[in-house]
Amino acid sequence: MEQLETLADQIRQQFDVRTAARDQALSQARMLTRHCSQAIRAVHRDEIDSMNEQLAAAGQLADSLRQSLAAHPDLYFAGYTQDALKEFVEANVTCALIKNQPLPGLDKLSVEANTYLNGLAEVVGELRRRCLDILRHGYSTEAERLLTLMDDIYSVLVTMDYPDAITNGLRRQTDIARNIIEKTRGDITFSLRGEHLEKALARMSHQISGESGPQGPTLSRAGMDEE
Repeated sequence: MEQLETLADQIRQQFDVRTAARDQALSQARMLTRHCSQAIRAVHRDEIDSMNEQLAAAGQLADSLRQSLAAHPDLYFAGYTQDALKEFVEANVTCALIKNQPLPGLDKLSVEANTYLNGLAEVVGELRRRCLDILRHGYSTEAERLLTLMDDIYSVLVTMDYPDAITNGLRRQTDIARNIIEKTRGDITFSLRGEHLEKALARMSHQISGESGPQGPTLSRAGMDEE
């Protein structure tokens, strides 16, 4: 029984270490998610300095999270850790695409392939948000550029025809992305048609004004003779 108690002490020590690592990872994951959310909000507001600060802080947290869980792969691949890294992918890719910068890849972000793809799928929703902000002020070619990026992302996602156990539920995210893209395409088309209609009405109004010219009372020569 003394041997059993010694074994129990060893197990408790291991559990203490794993629990401390888990608690630290949870805290880091929450902070990482917060910085990613703030970076996305900043890029939508065109607050570039704030965006860069938040992305830098997120990058440091992502590195710390990976290093602290290097000895605990089961915790690294846990849902909350990969969800936070997915937000990290979404923030970096969203900011890069909106600012028309090169796409950050797997090597730069140092994430798993399925985490990267799921983060990429969620970028589509942020690009739609950006398109709608643009369309509030009328049709713009920038909205068309973003729609093209959304199509490009979907074209890649739809080719990842692998089991959900491999992609971590990517198929559902791909279906959501497709619906978002179709809605956005409809919004842009409606905005473009509205702009064409406004221009046509403006041209018609200008033509009517030019043909009618200034009108005023006139007196015929016969009327002057009678007077």
